[in-house]
Amino acid sequence: MTLPLPADDRLIVAMDVPDAVAGLELAARLGAAVSFYKIGLGMLTGGGLALANELKAEQDKRIFLDMKLFDIGATVEAAVRGLARFDLDFLTVHGDPHVVTAAKQGAAGKDLKILAVTILTSLDRADLDGALIRAGDVADLVVERAGRAFAAGADGVIASPREAALIRALPEAAGKLIVTPGVRPAGAALGDQKRVETPAAALAAGADHIVVGRPVWQAEDPQAAAQAILREIAAI
Repeated sequence: MTLPLPADDRLIVAMDVPDAVAGLELAARLGAAVSFYKIGLGMLTGGGLALANELKAEQDKRIFLDMKLFDIGATVEAAVRGLARFDLDFLTVHGDPHVVTAAKQGAAGKDLKILAVTILTSLDRADLDGALIRAGDVADLVVERAGRAFAAGADGVIASPREAALIRALPEAAGKLIVTPGVRPAGAALGDQKRVETPAAALAAGADHIVVGRPVWQAEDPQAAAQAILREIAAI
């Protein structure tokens, strides 16, 4: 019989479920196997902030609030200042330097880490063309945006596993976090993700944390799915 592995903060499970009730049910099914959860924009109107607070305060879980904030500096600063009161761990903003700078000002004096989104892992070059984003290889653009976000004060960046090694090689990435969504265990469906790797490959490339959603919460046995990922990353 294989003994269950303890939770590993390198694994962040995305709670892409409809509401806080479903989120609490998922957390109960995962139990001690998961210590870090991502709560995104899709659950904001379903009690996402209340869920984040309950998981943090009552279950001692770490929380990654994935809001991808983008607005003028004053608005971003005010929004982050309000969110920073909740004693959460990570918050995402878009990686534009003015947004990152404002977010860091809003988080001043708190432990909240500001993570800058480079280019969403669901996008490829054709999507960027459609959005009128300047020409260039996607990986090159991701690395450039990461460097600019670090220069603006970001505590870390969000990037696909395929760009993690390139970002980690940047001198300005020393001491910074790299968090990679677009992670799929071998054989898992890609869903809407386009730039993906396995958990082990993402961490080996330099990621500090991997984000896994549907392969865990859509599994018949979410705890077993999480344990399989834990075994994979424990072997690195």
